[in-house]
Amino acid sequence: MQSLVSVVLEEALPRVVTISLLIGVGVGLANLAVEFGLVAVVARVGRYLTEPANLPPEVGTAVLTNAVSVTAGYGMLAEFREDGLLDDRATLIAVVINTFFGFVQHIFTYYGPVLVPILGLQVGLMYVGARAGISLGITLVGLLAGGVLLRGYEYDRRDVEPEAPDDEPQPTREKLRSAGESTLERLRSIVPRLAIVYSAVFVALAYSERILAAFASVGIDDPGALLAPIAGLLGLPSAAVPVILVSLVDPTTGAITVAPMIGDVLTPDEAVITLLVGSLVSLTIGTVKRSIPFQFGVWGATFGSKVIVVNVCLKAAFILVAIAVFFAV
Repeated sequence: MQSLVSVVLEEALPRVVTISLLIGVGVGLANLAVEFGLVAVVARVGRYLTEPANLPPEVGTAVLTNAVSVTAGYGMLAEFREDGLLDDRATLIAVVINTFFGFVQHIFTYYGPVLVPILGLQVGLMYVGARAGISLGITLVGLLAGGVLLRGYEYDRRDVEPEAPDDEPQPTREKLRSAGESTLERLRSIVPRLAIVYSAVFVALAYSERILAAFASVGIDDPGALLAPIAGLLGLPSAAVPVILVSLVDPTTGAITVAPMIGDVLTPDEAVITLLVGSLVSLTIGTVKRSIPFQFGVWGATFGSKVIVVNVCLKAAFILVAIAVFFAV
């Protein structure tokens, strides 16, 4: 039986160091891409999606901006609504269309540089692909809704003066400094969780026999049986349930928790389904922690509530669709 120290140093620490280095490189490159405007190039396709949705060309600028800064993109839409260019229906449709372009930013700043190194190339790409499909599906719903519900709309642009993103050039040294600070900030938030969770997982695996004996001493011969009914409803092994519960609090920690289980405990498909289910149940926490303060701040309580309901319902629906697809294949 290995000691706690040897388990942490020989098994957990090398994995943590490797992933931390990959995350550091990936996040650093991502932040450089943002600072030097490369992400904005990817987002330019957004201009061509407003016309099929019967939205005014100004909304294309907001869609563009959303791929660089969700806050700035929402702020522009709020200004268009305040100026009378967009009514509530058109604004909601524009918000829905923005979904995929907000996801584009997260590919460069979170999913690619953070989750893929944690989950490994195969599972990471599968999960990122699933999330991309979910976001794209929501955007397509917005395009379809605009094409049907906004047909024949006429927009009053007299009071609208759209603000383009700030293109004032910054010195290269300032861009490098900003990218470095953002990278260090992201690493400070991730690496401690990475170390703690990986250490706990490897220690639990190393001491599994003792843990099972401790449960048996209090009359529980099979702890997994306690989770089997829940896992059965999801069609997943009982080992997936703790990951789902962790994801309820923090999706990144959920990914860190599921990573050591891939291959031995969970198949790649089961790992992705587990993370998708975790993201589904975490919608409530995410709404309370992030969506409500942000949306209420941008739109006010009344319209902000409508935006939240639409976003949450569409995300939940398409996550369920993605889960069903993985079960089917």
